[in-house]
Amino acid sequence: MSEAATIENAEAVTTLGDPAWALSQKRDPHAKTHAIIGAGASGICLAKHLLEVGLDVTVFEVGTKIGGMWVYENDSGLSSAYKTLHINTAKHLTNYSDFKFKDSVQRFPSHWDMHDYLHEYAEHFGVKDRIRFRSEVTEIKPLFTPGKDEPRWQIETVDGLKLEFDSICVATGHLTKPLHVPEFQDGFKGEYMHSHYYRTPESFKGKRVCIVGVGNSAVDIASDMCVITESCVMVARSGVMISPKLIFGLPVTDISMKLFKPWIPDKLRRKIIAFMTYLVHGDMTEFGFKPLTRRAHPTTSATIIHDVAYNRVTVKQGIEKIDGKTLHFVDGTAEEFDVLLACTGYLIDLPFLSRDMVPIVDNNVELYKRIVPVKWPGLYIIGMIMSTTALNWNYEEQSKWIREFILGNAVMPTRQEMLRDIEKKKEFIARHYKESPRHHIEEEHMYYFKELHKSLRQGKWRRFRQRIRGWFGGGSDRSGSQQALGAEASVE
Repeated sequence: MSEAATIENAEAVTTLGDPAWALSQKRDPHAKTHAIIGAGASGICLAKHLLEVGLDVTVFEVGTKIGGMWVYENDSGLSSAYKTLHINTAKHLTNYSDFKFKDSVQRFPSHWDMHDYLHEYAEHFGVKDRIRFRSEVTEIKPLFTPGKDEPRWQIETVDGLKLEFDSICVATGHLTKPLHVPEFQDGFKGEYMHSHYYRTPESFKGKRVCIVGVGNSAVDIASDMCVITESCVMVARSGVMISPKLIFGLPVTDISMKLFKPWIPDKLRRKIIAFMTYLVHGDMTEFGFKPLTRRAHPTTSATIIHDVAYNRVTVKQGIEKIDGKTLHFVDGTAEEFDVLLACTGYLIDLPFLSRDMVPIVDNNVELYKRIVPVKWPGLYIIGMIMSTTALNWNYEEQSKWIREFILGNAVMPTRQEMLRDIEKKKEFIARHYKESPRHHIEEEHMYYFKELHKSLRQGKWRRFRQRIRGWFGGGSDRSGSQQALGAEASVE
């Protein structure tokens, strides 16, 4: 039986929120200190939103650059950016709501554009001055007992420096540790490479290359190298719908985002997007791809369908077995290759957090609203998400949500409510999405944003009730937190 189910069977009590989190309301938030791990797009966005309300923020960055994965050849060693990488969403959708791209930036910003933009954003909002560069965090340790003590955390860096904070916000992303398939990595006797380490196509000139995967990196890299390789095969094991970048001269993402309205039924919206894709790319099965039968993270490309049509890329639907450098495909054919390039995704990696504190199970971190580890007040994880819109939108929504809880304007629900919410999300993913590590953190942004807004309203209502109870109960407005603590203790 799951932990959520076990708790649900306990005696029902009325509380004003989670007691351990309620304790974090005791002190003036402006007297507290807050650490953010990572100076990528999510980390600097959160720092901006905390700084603008006067909070004391320190950002720890392992390298010397702002921008995380958007820094080509980042000296952090964690970026997966290749030379021809462009973001999939048009610039007017990609930018933060209060800081636009320059007019001179192309429709689909490159990684250089993104790096410049994020650096300018950090400078404009005073975030850069709060960043400690070359400060790799090796351990995050709690210095308190949840439900008994005010949250207090210790950060240790690679050079042995130890600092204490009242809250920790992890913003290191989920695209830093490659997911290797042993069958490919160990079984293939030619050159093996994960897409995380791919940069330019020159070293593959004249070689026979097999690319495994059909996500955005896979189609980009296939188009990148197919013009100089002797042969290029892409193994698309899953069904896919590859959307174009432009339709009628307009970015497809600009059009599709207009369809995300509450009054447009989900099925109709999907049919319209599929029809737009069909108008430009036709039937995916005509190019050798499997049909998309369940929801999947969007794949977009301006060129891959043309490369397949011109026989620069050959599509296969699976590998049956590997014999040295020879790959036997499910269609009965076999070919010898010099290189197997695996676009097989990433593992969630939080090396500075104990697995006992934040378990990673089946490449998934169980977080309330994709942000909160339910057992640990004062710990937030931002950006652990795949979305149907520009990630910067998600970071802004998550940052605003986190800020209200840090300020003490909202209180978390009870632990059992958070766990039930997590279970409900897992059931939704299992019901609608193909089983895949990347889909464990998938969110459809329109519904996700509504969830964040609703849960924040509920959190503010809990806080209001705490204050009312404190005023009329003869104590301070903090006393309701302690009453909730006593009620919750009886459940535990």
